[in-house]
Amino acid sequence: MNVAVPLATQTDPPVVELRGAARQFGGEQIVHALHPTDFVISSGEYVAVVGPSGSGKSTLLNVLGLLDRPSSGEYVLDGIPTAGAAERVRTPLRASCIGFVFQSFHLLPQRTVLENVLLATAYSGVRRSERVPRALAALERVGLGHRLGFLPPLLSGGERQRAAIARAVVTSPRLLLADEPTGNLDSDSSAAVLDLFDELNRGGLTLVVITHDDDVSARAHRRVRIADGRLREEPS
Repeated sequence: MNVAVPLATQTDPPVVELRGAARQFGGEQIVHALHPTDFVISSGEYVAVVGPSGSGKSTLLNVLGLLDRPSSGEYVLDGIPTAGAAERVRTPLRASCIGFVFQSFHLLPQRTVLENVLLATAYSGVRRSERVPRALAALERVGLGHRLGFLPPLLSGGERQRAAIARAVVTSPRLLLADEPTGNLDSDSSAAVLDLFDELNRGGLTLVVITHDDDVSARAHRRVRIADGRLREEPS
């Protein structure tokens, strides 16, 4: 069994805990996308999961993000078992506890920056009276307070990714999952996004970055490498 344990433990329950979790695909010929794995991420950690294309990074991301279920084993998110939970439990838990940042931004091109961030609050249980103030605060936090009425196509790549980060954190998630967040950015924009991740983590946000880029993973405090669906902890 693969084992990836945190470098430091805390008394609070982990934000992420995989218990022998595995993901298989196929029928007669089974593909082991994720071998049985124990994996713990404590509150406030900044973890990079590093691996090449086809290593199992996307499978792991989908399981951690409640976008897919393990074929066996358990996934406990912020103290709540999720592997066998009904979708009526998993969907609101995903909306309230997890923020996502993707390589391709996934902003709606015909909605303003502010409207894109506000959409995230509508599905996460944020009170209506709190939605605009929280969206404005999130955009100020990422340095886009002057771009509220802009449409995403009018923004630079770095600004679009910062808008996506604002959308991800506006609900105050327990876990931020970032999938190749600098893959479409130039070096200056990449550095600015990684500086923002550092700031968010210093503020207490638990952060997991999925990447194939060693320079990106070097910013994390803990690195886990995945290859052929197997995780192993890397020394600090």
